[in-house]
Amino acid sequence: MAIPAAAGVLVVLLAWLAGPGLLGISSDAAGAPVPAEVTKPASCDKPDAKETVRFTITGKVHEGTLDGCGHGQGERVEVAVPDVLPDAGAVTVTAADTSMGASDARRPLGLALLVFACFSGGMFAYLWLSIPLRPKPAS
Repeated sequence: MAIPAAAGVLVVLLAWLAGPGLLGISSDAAGAPVPAEVTKPASCDKPDAKETVRFTITGKVHEGTLDGCGHGQGERVEVAVPDVLPDAGAVTVTAADTSMGASDARRPLGLALLVFACFSGGMFAYLWLSIPLRPKPAS
């Protein structure tokens, strides 16, 4: 029983040391959240709907492309703007509350599921190996 337990602890330790990328969690910040106004809404019947938004940073008005749909003309939304903005042209922005890594509960939950999987696999191996072999009766 010690071997499956040690293997499970080793797997969990390696997963913890591998970091957030192993469980599909990225800690990359999408940029600063900024209030914006939707200038050109998009309907949600298209698969790649993009809306145009306008936001102000340091007194300068910028136009951005938001990958989303369903907002109304003139509606206020909060977008995440990249740290480096181009001098001209549209900037690609994302909704501020949907950036990667916004939910810190995913990593502990993923590790808990990994621990449960290791425990289940270890118990299966233990039970499989503890079944006594019965000799076949001679016919």
